Amino acid sequence: MFNNGFMESLSKVKYYVPLIVYVPVIAYLFYKSFAETDISVINFVSWFILGLAIWTITEYFLHRFVFHFEPDVEWGKKIHFVFHGVHHDYPNDANRLVMPPSASIPMALGFYFLFDWLLPDTKVYPFFSGFMIGYLFYDMVHYALHHANFKSGFWKRLKHHHMLHHYSDSSKGYGVSWTFWDNIFHSNFDKK
Repeated sequence: MFNNGFMESLSKVKYYVPLIVYVPVIAYLFYKSFAETDISVINFVSWFILGLAIWTITEYFLHRFVFHFEPDVEWGKKIHFVFHGVHHDYPNDANRLVMPPSASIPMALGFYFLFDWLLPDTKVYPFFSGFMIGYLFYDMVHYALHHANFKSGFWKRLKHHHMLHHYSDSSKGYGVSWTFWDNIFHSNFDKK
């Protein structure tokens, strides 16, 4: 994808790398929540679930309006291809199915500082841990949808949904790990 070997290496990643990067971050956020604040378990779980729920709609909007935004200018088309177009051209490239840290870390930091600014003091710890677990779930599910053979009905339906996005109509089916928002925003497939 790049003529520069260093840039090429930044665009590829093994599926387990996000786990290595973000599980310690999530553990640290759990620690900060309980060791440095007087948050109750119920309050922690509430903020955690809210973070997870916000991830689901963030996943949908990022995929639909950021990853599938195709600018008219040539440099914009190149950026789109690097971020998401290459995945649609080579959907089974195992090294391009999860977001590389070169892109996910700046994005995660941006979201963290946004939520830290928006949320009450210290609530960002449980909230962002839920948000990040949602992100990791998305990355692992996305990899599995492309490379696993499922037996269960739920996972088979989710894989079918995502494969329709790749091979039938990429203007529908933006939910990867959650198809809920495709139903809400009328971007689901007619699966008759």
